[in-house]
Amino acid sequence: MSQTLQAAYAAKRKARRFAVHEIEARTRVENAMHKVDLNYYHELLTQVVAQHEALDELLIPVLDRELNALDGVELATLRLGAYELRDHLEVPYRVVLDEAIELAKHFGGADSHKYINGVLDRLSSKLREAEKQQAK
Repeated sequence: MSQTLQAAYAAKRKARRFAVHEIEARTRVENAMHKVDLNYYHELLTQVVAQHEALDELLIPVLDRELNALDGVELATLRLGAYELRDHLEVPYRVVLDEAIELAKHFGGADSHKYINGVLDRLSSKLREAEKQQAK
């Protein structure tokens, strides 16, 4: 890889980090964060963004449409749910689904919560198969 291309990638990486930092800083200033698990907030904010390609790879097989056809709120909610299903086994899959549904109801379109529920339920069958079997 040429030095020019490496420099361009490095500059974009810095831009992404500054963007996420700005979002986090603004959120902390504009909201009452005293009841928020700040470590978990920071992890979700940074890791879902950093790992979006891997998360998309998990989601693509359980979607009934192309990623680019998803609304931005739907995609962000699905990525967040996929991340928690994959990386936070201490959070029961039903809690992950319920939280994603609530986010979709609050921020998404009228019926997006139904779509979010269906997609994450299919994904949880793959990522949390044993847990789902025990819940039956």
